Amino acid sequence: MGFRFHRRLRLFPGVRLNFSKSGISTSIGRRGAWLTLGKRGSRVTVGLPGSGLSYTSTQAPPHADPAAAVTTLGQPSTLARLFRAAIWVAVIASAGWIAIVEFSHR
Repeated sequence: MGFRFHRRLRLFPGVRLNFSKSGISTSIGRRGAWLTLGKRGSRVTVGLPGSGLSYTSTQAPPHADPAAAVTTLGQPSTLARLFRAAIWVAVIASAGWIAIVEFSHR
């Protein structure tokens, strides 16, 4: 098992500077939605706070060599995937809330 190192420094509300073995990254957001930018690309995470449910989408950084770049034509954009994930989180949360309300009245 390898060693891990991670440290997070809060610059001001909504902005964090993350330090790890692999480098430095910056996170912007609030509880439930974060955008992280680093040397390995960007990552968008949305979740339902307190539920343990979340969705993460990762986008690799652009390649310097155009021949090495993978074509993404026909694939949904990160924003479209994020929107779809937010819809699913809302649907699951609504279903859970309805079930709780329904069973609490019995």
